Amino acid sequence: MPTRGHQPTLITEAELSYADQFKIRRRRYVIMMAMRVPFLIAAAATYHTPWLAITLICVSIPLPWMAVLVANDRPARKQRYVRRGTLNTERALTSGHPAEIVEASQPHPEP
Repeated sequence: MPTRGHQPTLITEAELSYADQFKIRRRRYVIMMAMRVPFLIAAAATYHTPWLAITLICVSIPLPWMAVLVANDRPARKQRYVRRGTLNTERALTSGHPAEIVEASQPHPEP
C-alpha cells in the first residue's frame, strides 16, 4: 500500500529499459559509422573537384568520434514542470520557532 505523499510512477513516465536504450544507441552508432563509407567513396569519386573532395573528407573525419559520443550518452532527463508558488515539501524545514530549533540542537553544559 503506497504512503499518502507517494505518487506512483505512471507507465507513460517510466524510462526505457537498459536493453532498449542500448539497442537505440547501438543503432545510432551503426548509422553514423555507415555514413562515413559513402562520404569517402564520394570523395574518391570527386577527386577532379578538389574542394568538394576535401570537404567530404573533412566531414567524414569527425564521424567516428561523434558516433562514440552518441553511443555512450544516456537519454536526456525529463524536465519536471513546477508551477510558481508551489511548495517543495522535500526540502522544507521542520515546523517550530527558529530559537527552539537552535536551542535544541546545542548541547547544554553539565554543572
